[in-house]
Amino acid sequence: MTSEQPSHIPTVILGAGYTGRRLFSLLAQAGRPVLATSRNPTTNLEFVPDHLRIPFTLEDPTKWSNLPYRADLIWCFPAQPLQLVKPFAEYLRPRVQRVVVLGSTSAYGVSQEPSSYPPPWLDETAPIDMSRPRVQGEECLRQECNAIVLRIAGIYGPGRNPLDWIRTGRVGPSSKYVNLIHVEDLAAICLAALERGVPGEVYNISDGVPRTWSEICRHAAERHGLRAVATDHDSSPGKRIANAKMINALSVQLRRPDLFENLAGLGLDPIGPIR
Repeated sequence: MTSEQPSHIPTVILGAGYTGRRLFSLLAQAGRPVLATSRNPTTNLEFVPDHLRIPFTLEDPTKWSNLPYRADLIWCFPAQPLQLVKPFAEYLRPRVQRVVVLGSTSAYGVSQEPSSYPPPWLDETAPIDMSRPRVQGEECLRQECNAIVLRIAGIYGPGRNPLDWIRTGRVGPSSKYVNLIHVEDLAAICLAALERGVPGEVYNISDGVPRTWSEICRHAAERHGLRAVATDHDSSPGKRIANAKMINALSVQLRRPDLFENLAGLGLDPIGPIR
C-alpha cells in the first residue's frame, strides 16, 4: 500500500451487475472515486456516467490495460475459469491495491449424512470444495493477489424477492436451510471489507439467521397470502453459515437483518419472471 489516502484511490467495480449497481451508488455517496466495468458498457452501465465506464472482459487480455493503475478492485462476477483467472491475477499483482472478491457459500460442501440435521454451523475454517471452478479462481486470487474473499449467501432485495421464487415455483416448502443477505447490507459489507478487511482473509457474508424453506413458505402464506405452487423434494439439509467473523472483524452492523420484516417492503413482481 502507498501513503495515498484511501479516499483518493479509485475503486473499480469489476462486473457491475445487481450488486455492483448498489455498490456504485454507495461508493459515490461516500465520496470515493469509483468506476465500473462491463463487456458492453453502453448497454449495461446506463446508471454510470460515460467517463466512469470501462470496457472490460476477462476473456480479452487487450482490455485488461483499461483498468487504472494502483486502483482498488471489487470483483463481482464468478472468478472462473482458472485458465483465465490465473494469468489475469499475475497481470494484476503489481498493478492493483486491494482486491475484494465476491465469492459464494457454495464453496462449502453439504453434509449428506441423514443424522446431520440440523446441519452444523460453518465458519471460515470449514473445508471447501476445490473441484469447483469458481472456488479454484477465488483461491488463485487470494494466493496471487492477497485478495479478500467474501463467501456470500443468497442475495435478495428489490427485483430479487424470495416471495416471487415461491409464487413462481422456483422453490417450495422443505426442511432445507437457506442463508440470505440483503443487497443493501452486502454493498455496505463490501465497502467495510475494502476499508477494514485483512488481505488474504476469507469472510462469510450472511444475515446470520438460516431458515428452512418450510419456514419461509409458511410466513409467505400467513403474512402475504401466498401459497407455494411447488413441492420441494430436495432432501439436502442445506447449510447454516456462521457470520461472527464478518460482524466482529469488519465491524459490521446490519441494517436489514430480518428477512421476514424486509419481505414486506419488496413488493411482488407484477409480471412474474425470476430475475
